[in-house]
Amino acid sequence: MSSQMLSIYALAVMFVIATILPINMGVLAFVGAFLVGTLAAGMTANQIIAGFPGGLFLTLVGITFLFAIAQNNGTIDWLVRLAMRAVRGRIAAIPWIMFGVSALLTSVGAVSPGAVAIVAPIALGFALKYKINPLLMGLMVIHGAQAGGFSPISIYGGITNRIVAKAGLPLNEIATFLASFGVNFAVALLLFFALGGRKLLSARVDGSHQMAPRTAGTLALAVPGSVTSARPADAQAYGDAEFEAASEERLIARQKTDPAADAGLDDRTAQGPHWYRVLTLAGIILLAVLTLAYNLDIGFVAITIGLALSLIAPDLQKRAMGQVSWPEIMLITGVSTYVVVLEKMGTISFVGDSVATLASPMLAALLLCFIGAVVSAFASSTAVLGSLIPLAVPFLQSGTGVSAVGFVAAMAVASTIVDVSPFSTNGALVLANAQGVDRQAFFQKLMAYGAAVTLIAPIVVWFLFVVL
Repeated sequence: MSSQMLSIYALAVMFVIATILPINMGVLAFVGAFLVGTLAAGMTANQIIAGFPGGLFLTLVGITFLFAIAQNNGTIDWLVRLAMRAVRGRIAAIPWIMFGVSALLTSVGAVSPGAVAIVAPIALGFALKYKINPLLMGLMVIHGAQAGGFSPISIYGGITNRIVAKAGLPLNEIATFLASFGVNFAVALLLFFALGGRKLLSARVDGSHQMAPRTAGTLALAVPGSVTSARPADAQAYGDAEFEAASEERLIARQKTDPAADAGLDDRTAQGPHWYRVLTLAGIILLAVLTLAYNLDIGFVAITIGLALSLIAPDLQKRAMGQVSWPEIMLITGVSTYVVVLEKMGTISFVGDSVATLASPMLAALLLCFIGAVVSAFASSTAVLGSLIPLAVPFLQSGTGVSAVGFVAAMAVASTIVDVSPFSTNGALVLANAQGVDRQAFFQKLMAYGAAVTLIAPIVVWFLFVVL
């Protein structure tokens, strides 16, 4: 067996273990990089460590640190409350508000599971109160999170764009973002009408001031009980190591919410004065401006803004560093380090050349999209993006005629839209927070939808972004 094949088998074993057991794939990847690198490739420890993505590490720490501060001081919940008031009694707008809030959170740097963990409990509480199909509401939250997931300042977008830029391929950050947003928005629109949205168009709430429910029974059950109970058990039951990305410190803080007290948004936004929430929002906007308009390093800028906010109100951010998504960072940096080992030992070129030998380059692109979708439906989307896109680089550089920009967009969408599966992080969160439903029946519906998306989405995005 060649060393290249051995490294591929090792990667497959990592995916299987991370799917079956609640073990962070980043740990597996670091160990795999060490064992495969030293035993199969004859690399030294220093050579392996040189593959650690220091820039990516700084980006992830900076973004999640800033986002944790925004969550702690009530900025995120304040924005959600403003969105609720904007509905003005139109129940049909609630699912779209949830879609938009989820998209906004991921587009400014929140990890997808973190955004879903924040929005899904509130959204499903609204679904129960206003008799909205809980499957519709849950899927709107997930597709919203995935829609914003590839903005240039998001984590998914940052990972993908770094990989593409490093490979020397044509880079179009906006194209990837719009592809993800457009597909997820189109799917959400179809779901809205297929799952009862037409009936909601004529429904109204008496008194626009009542749109944000304040009953402790609804949100207290949705926030502390549902999400936190999913943390230890469902991570193992659903087998996705990326579940750890939902900050444990944040969930513990929510669990401490007094169930007998008002669990609505007002109590959580009371964590910080209004001027401080406005300042935090201005910091997030400044992050986008400095990184997009002036091309400054997003990691350094995010940490700088986070430090400035911390110095202004140190007591409001003391938990923020503990809320940084360290398991997610471990996963991403571990997989990235293993990919560097694959690159140095020639595995990436080996796989790319093998795929390029297929009779049809278009068929090869479709096959890679299917691989990304199937693996991501059961394991980590982040890990898939970090490993499969590099494997496709030689294939895209070999003059097959397949557009690199189109293929990257197709792979990005195919590998993340399948997170609606109940075996993935986001699907498991929605399942755990569904209220007033038969859990077994809800699980079956979610699984059927996830399977359909896994089979259909790769073909659709391949045709839209590669063939056309």
